[in-house]
Amino acid sequence: MSKATRTDAQAPAAHAADSHDLIRVHGARENNLKDVSIEIPKRRLTVFTGVSGSGKSSLVFDTIAAESQRLINETYSAFVQGFMPTLARPEVDVLDGLTTAIIVDQQRMGADPRSTVGTATDANAMLRILFSRLGKPHIGPPGAYAFNVPSVRAAGAITVERGDRKAVKATYTRTGGMCPRCEGRGTVSDIDLTQLYDDSKSLNEGALTIPGYSMDGWYGRIFKGCGFFDPDKPIRKYTKRELHDLLHKEPTKIKVEGINLTYEGLIPKIQKSMLSKDVDALQPHVRAFVERATAFSVCPECEGTRLTEGARSSKIKEISIADACAMQISDLAEWVRDLDEPSVAPLLTALRQSLDSFVEIGLGYLALDRPSGTLSGGEAQRVKMIRHLGSSLTDVTYVFDEPTIGLHPHDVQRMNGLLLRLRDKGNTVLVVEHKPETIAIADHVVDLGPGAGTAGGTVCFEGTVEGLRAGGTVTGRHFGDRAALKETVRKATGSLPIRGATTHNLRGVDVDIPLGVLCVVTGVAGSGKSSLVHGSLPGQPEAAEMGVVSVDQGAIRGSRRSNPATYTGLLDPIRKAFAKANGVKPALFSANSEGACPTCNGVGVVYTDLAMMAGVAAPCEECEGKRYQASVLEYHLGGRDISEVLAMPVTEAEEFFGAGEARTPAAHRILGRLADVGLGYLSLGQPLTTLSGGERQRLKLATHMAEKGGVYLLDEPTAGLHLADVEQLLGLLDRLVDSGKSIIVVEHHQAVMAHADWIIDLGPGAGHDGGRIVFEGTPADLVAARSTLTGEHLAAYVGA
Repeated sequence: MSKATRTDAQAPAAHAADSHDLIRVHGARENNLKDVSIEIPKRRLTVFTGVSGSGKSSLVFDTIAAESQRLINETYSAFVQGFMPTLARPEVDVLDGLTTAIIVDQQRMGADPRSTVGTATDANAMLRILFSRLGKPHIGPPGAYAFNVPSVRAAGAITVERGDRKAVKATYTRTGGMCPRCEGRGTVSDIDLTQLYDDSKSLNEGALTIPGYSMDGWYGRIFKGCGFFDPDKPIRKYTKRELHDLLHKEPTKIKVEGINLTYEGLIPKIQKSMLSKDVDALQPHVRAFVERATAFSVCPECEGTRLTEGARSSKIKEISIADACAMQISDLAEWVRDLDEPSVAPLLTALRQSLDSFVEIGLGYLALDRPSGTLSGGEAQRVKMIRHLGSSLTDVTYVFDEPTIGLHPHDVQRMNGLLLRLRDKGNTVLVVEHKPETIAIADHVVDLGPGAGTAGGTVCFEGTVEGLRAGGTVTGRHFGDRAALKETVRKATGSLPIRGATTHNLRGVDVDIPLGVLCVVTGVAGSGKSSLVHGSLPGQPEAAEMGVVSVDQGAIRGSRRSNPATYTGLLDPIRKAFAKANGVKPALFSANSEGACPTCNGVGVVYTDLAMMAGVAAPCEECEGKRYQASVLEYHLGGRDISEVLAMPVTEAEEFFGAGEARTPAAHRILGRLADVGLGYLSLGQPLTTLSGGERQRLKLATHMAEKGGVYLLDEPTAGLHLADVEQLLGLLDRLVDSGKSIIVVEHHQAVMAHADWIIDLGPGAGHDGGRIVFEGTPADLVAARSTLTGEHLAAYVGA
């Protein structure tokens, strides 16, 4: 029977295995979720919307993805599970139909100094194999081109038994590509000896100025008892030998007061204890010392390429692997396309695909040798996405956290295409998103709300995009919102001149940034916006006089004890109010001081460090996560104890401290600023480590608003903001400008562009195709000219 005649035959009955096409969530109660029950279609693109703090992440990340992760971990053997964090089961009654979840979030990529864009994806590994096959002269296997592999030479007898014969091989060598001087880091640290000691004093007089190295403690005993130098002699009178022993001596066993100890020179000691750690993770006083005492410079031996001379000498068509990694990826993709070598054809095809996906995702302006710690949250998320684009897995659940952050409207369309591609391979794609352009491509929409924090946590709408538009939810009402261009724009009161800016990819840019107005800097990702605003502006002498306050999305330097109350200084007036009302001292109401729970030291959770695995936090059993001693919680203010106050969201606390018995004007003022920047839903005691980039930035903005700074530099303040909250932010920016401040914003959101008084557009492309100013003027002029990508998208947005 031919195929043609079979088409009208009856389709086979549906197989029972095909009926599991929903992920069912029943009774989810994580964080602020109020018994949420929904059904999510599999192999479709579902977008989760709602105002900031409405419970989107709690549902997608803390419930669905967390349970998937926990179930996968349970499939490992008991031995392996012993090394893995024990994940708690999320607060939910039923979770059905889950598949393996892959989370592509905005966590910055590892701060390992040797991690680069190339090593974080497969691109570097493929290039190394390519050079080991085609590079001339041939210097060795792929490891010889890797800056993470050191060269090793060993000699010794290896006995090989073959029958009754014994053969002895005497030497072993491995050729690695790691530059021996900088150990594959590309930079060397020179230590400023004047910051380690005062050479006019002796050790006993306190010559050492390194934090923690006092002569009263253990170090003092070691220095006095080691016998290598005289502790009463000023350091400048030391002989060469004594100075070498003080600074560089290798670890040596010594006996002091009958105790066996190890003496080691100062420089190797501080290199191990301080310099090898991530600077941001150090305590503030140690970090200040490290920044003072070390100067990082490009490694003179490898010129920053991280590679040995041999690895740099091997070339394909005049290009070494160091040159290839330093090229802009879009150029590297062209170079690889021109290579035609049948012996490595499959490898070239895979490498081309990998490099093309960088270009396609809008990261063609990066270079493979760019350290991965320097990528923004949005860039890091897109680099992680590249790994999954080429993956052969299907029927996987991909979970994205605002993948459009940091993307120009032009790039958002590409991102949409990639999300659809993942879905079309047969995967379930769950996206938490605020941008209407991305919500519009969804097969299914879940809208959470209606408000934030305790006012959210319920499903307001579930269905299609058309249904959302027609629905009366906050997202539905704002979905079609289009900010109109301003009728009149403010006139600049002065200007900040930038001349010949060449940071990163800027091409000698000359521009006058207007003051006293809302100035928006736009352009596609990688066009040079941040280089201009954060790299060139703060160094200007005029800027220093005016007091430039730079508010970015970088991590807030603080420990896991820090929270919005401690960061903004809000805890001080609150502690004083509690102390005054109860006639006790304020220190009792600090979880970092006398009032702390003794079991967890006031952290609220007990951390278990699992060495090579991620650590695990379990709520403290004694204080149940409240962080205070039970006796402290007996003191009340306005009927609430201190832990209840710290659990309040900002909006509730604002009412609480605004009137009645608990009236505290100093606290009320700070809370008002937090509500102004759209953080009304944050609880006062939420650890800072759990905030998103956009939340961190708005928290910094709220803190800086009380300062005297005249110029504010903001980097995408709308990141993570719902359409309804963007209006509130624009109102805040307007109030700041009207109070005499100058606001300079790097932004992609068309509502902010439309609201600007002046726009500076960089481009025309990214990387070396950008770095020039393609437009300066008012938003109305930009729309009328439509001469740039930004102009076209803004014109389409305002319906011009």
